[in-house]
Amino acid sequence: MRHYDLPPLSQLEAFEAAARTLSFTKAADELSLTQSAISRQIKALEEHLDLALFRRLHRALRLTEEGQTLYQAVGDVLAQLHDVAARLRRRPENRTVVVTTTPGFAGVWLIPRLTTFTAAHPEVDVRISAGNSFVNLERDGVDLAIRYKTREGVGEPADRLFGEVIFPVCSPRLLRDPARPLKTPADLRHHTLLHMEPDAAGVLQSWSMWLRALKLESLTPASVLHFSMYDQMIQATLAGQGVALGRSPLVDSLLRQRKLVAPFSQTMASPRSYYLIQSAAAFRKPEVQAFIEWLRHEARAEAEAGAAAEPRPAVIKAPGRDSADSKGRARA
Repeated sequence: MRHYDLPPLSQLEAFEAAARTLSFTKAADELSLTQSAISRQIKALEEHLDLALFRRLHRALRLTEEGQTLYQAVGDVLAQLHDVAARLRRRPENRTVVVTTTPGFAGVWLIPRLTTFTAAHPEVDVRISAGNSFVNLERDGVDLAIRYKTREGVGEPADRLFGEVIFPVCSPRLLRDPARPLKTPADLRHHTLLHMEPDAAGVLQSWSMWLRALKLESLTPASVLHFSMYDQMIQATLAGQGVALGRSPLVDSLLRQRKLVAPFSQTMASPRSYYLIQSAAAFRKPEVQAFIEWLRHEARAEAEAGAAAEPRPAVIKAPGRDSADSKGRARA
């Protein structure tokens, strides 16, 4: 009878996540565990193997030579097990594309366009998972992630779909209100400002940063409304409930349809972009590659439509943008 002297799978999963991210904290977030639980799993694995897998430095974590060897083997084995299990679970006729992204991107940009893909590929079941938490594509059976990050913050191979420009937007009805003109940014003091919660949106969706860039940090609006989801805030903007910070190209189609208008010429260039990340299994799935090609086509079409519209150059600079962005609050 053959016997495999192997550590528990939970220890190997904890090690793989920690070795890949070089962080017990990030590994704990991925596996929905505490940092101390990850630390215990790694310690137990090291005791089982009777060797050190990590060098624990001041505010840093490095793999030992033995740890690097084990990481390569564990990563390959876990990926193979995941692929085999996925093939066994999947029915031959079941063709799915699982996409994870932020609620704002899903609600404002992706879902309104999705009918063009499903009309061309009715046999494909597209599943959108919208949230502000990172997921492990391989472990959770997700094909694609569309993440809103800086180039440095993506942290893995990714294709850039498009960048982003930020500027105030409101409903045409609000712009036409003669009692509360919106001719200059200083006129915002007569209006309700719609805010995104910082943890959900990141610092560039902050009105305080926008106003500070225009030297209007002392401006006090008539009132404020707070939202945790970007698509909810845009719905409130469409309903004329206040002025929001629009994100191009997410709101470009609404601007072209005149459902939203940009009352001012000032814009702010974001250091973040939208990046497409594929799982290892995605490269072998024709339906996923078809979805990726559709995404790229839609991104190109959006860029061409934006180029044909009246240009809105970025004329203000986000104060302290680089240091603020390094905190990496926005997630995909």
